[in-house]
Amino acid sequence: VGDIVADSILDFFGDPSISAQVDALLAHGVDPQPEAAAGADSPLAGRTVVVTGTLSSMGRREAEALIERLGGRAAGSVSKKTDYVLAGESAGSKLDRARALGIPVLDEAAFYKLIGEENG
Repeated sequence: VGDIVADSILDFFGDPSISAQVDALLAHGVDPQPEAAAGADSPLAGRTVVVTGTLSSMGRREAEALIERLGGRAAGSVSKKTDYVLAGESAGSKLDRARALGIPVLDEAAFYKLIGEENG
């Protein structure tokens, strides 16, 4: 990065209105940290995960997006091909079906431990 670009970056982030916008994003839970790259070393790579119930740390769409970023497939229904069910509060028939099929059921803490994060 040259002097001109460096000065432009400093000017941009030095602007109080930009700082306020960044603070607002952080306050709303936007995490500027890069997600782990999907790859063969991810514990979810090639795995099918169904999300059910209400999660306390993120919304269902956020959980599904995280699963996909980590190389997994987020599915809407439980089948014999499902590898894991991530179950939150008030999980219903999907949880029952997973148990009947012997599919591992993860609560949020176990899910975060599996993917190597301590957010749970």
